[in-house]
Amino acid sequence: MSEKFINNRLTLIVLISACAVIMISMGLRQTFGLFFQAFEEGLGCTRTEFGLAIGIQMIFWGMFSPLFGLVADRFGGNKAVFIGFLIFGAGIFMLYSGPNTGIYFQISLGVLIGIALGATAISVPVSEVSKHFPNEKRTIASGLVTAAASVGYFIAPLFTKYSLGEFGWEETLKYFLYFILFGSIVSLFIFAPKKLIDQNQSVVKDQTFFEALKEAFSHKGYLLLNAGFFVCGFQITLIATHIPGYMQERGMGGWSATIILALIGLFNIIGTLGMGYLGTKYRKKSLLCILYALRAVSIAIFIFSPPSNIMSIVFGISFGLLWLSTVPPTNGIVAQIFGTKYLSSLFGIVFLSHQVGAFIGAYLGGYFYDQFGSYDYAFYMAIALSIFATIVHYPINERPIQRSEATI
Repeated sequence: MSEKFINNRLTLIVLISACAVIMISMGLRQTFGLFFQAFEEGLGCTRTEFGLAIGIQMIFWGMFSPLFGLVADRFGGNKAVFIGFLIFGAGIFMLYSGPNTGIYFQISLGVLIGIALGATAISVPVSEVSKHFPNEKRTIASGLVTAAASVGYFIAPLFTKYSLGEFGWEETLKYFLYFILFGSIVSLFIFAPKKLIDQNQSVVKDQTFFEALKEAFSHKGYLLLNAGFFVCGFQITLIATHIPGYMQERGMGGWSATIILALIGLFNIIGTLGMGYLGTKYRKKSLLCILYALRAVSIAIFIFSPPSNIMSIVFGISFGLLWLSTVPPTNGIVAQIFGTKYLSSLFGIVFLSHQVGAFIGAYLGGYFYDQFGSYDYAFYMAIALSIFATIVHYPINERPIQRSEATI
């Protein structure tokens, strides 16, 4: 086998295209927390309503991830992602041009953008790239794509904060449409590999989707991955959605939250690439145990320390290193156990669990603030869930399933 990381031009094109897609999609998604004050003033929505919209977005993102994953597995990732960007554009257009209050606010920011993210963010682009690489290179490849989201995470909050101050929220959303148009064009180049890179290839090629689904849900490790990824969704969405309000509550200026989000994006590049490399050297489940334990430490130090710019920087750096670092080993374990034929679909289901956690994190953050005047209870839950995730990943059996003709 060739020692080269990328063996052909098709793989390079797909890798670059997926990186661009995820940078745009995840970058834009990361900025919505910065709009909370503009939406309060311009649209009259409460923080509970805002948190609910983000929560709905997370649920629809999760629900449509396996559905778009199935579209990608059957018809091609480029078709799935292109459709997603069309829906993304419709949601943003409706949000800035109206109707955009009441139920329409929930439909645009919640339902439409959530559906779009199911195709354009994380699960489909990462899984489609993973299909082009063998197991020993897969976590590095998925780490590269996930790191591209970090570039979006770094640039998009800075651009959005500046644009909101200079041009207002309507013009800022209009600029988002230009990015979405570019992403839709690039998405057309996310092609499937010419041949399946998989173990037990002669057996798995005849496996149906429902047989793959039954096989996955009968595997204890797959269920534990779902439980662990739930925690990831709760934590990152709580922070992405409510850290601006949390910093305001603690008496810090608006730029402190922007600095946190930007540093999370910047240092997530290091975290995801590092985790992608470590996934080729160490057991992926052990890396996930360590990662979630460190998340608990990072959050605890941040919320129990006096508020300051220094602590904001420390938290942005530390949590940035851990932000999307869960994706390469989680995606890698799914591919390692079950193969790549239905990887977009099976990882999409794991991602649905992530988004259920995201819904709860987004909604409870706003609910606790409106009920008790504080976000603290939500962050206490985030710490407890980190401990839970540290424990549940340990029993996962990462060995590939040994299939025979009789089993499928």
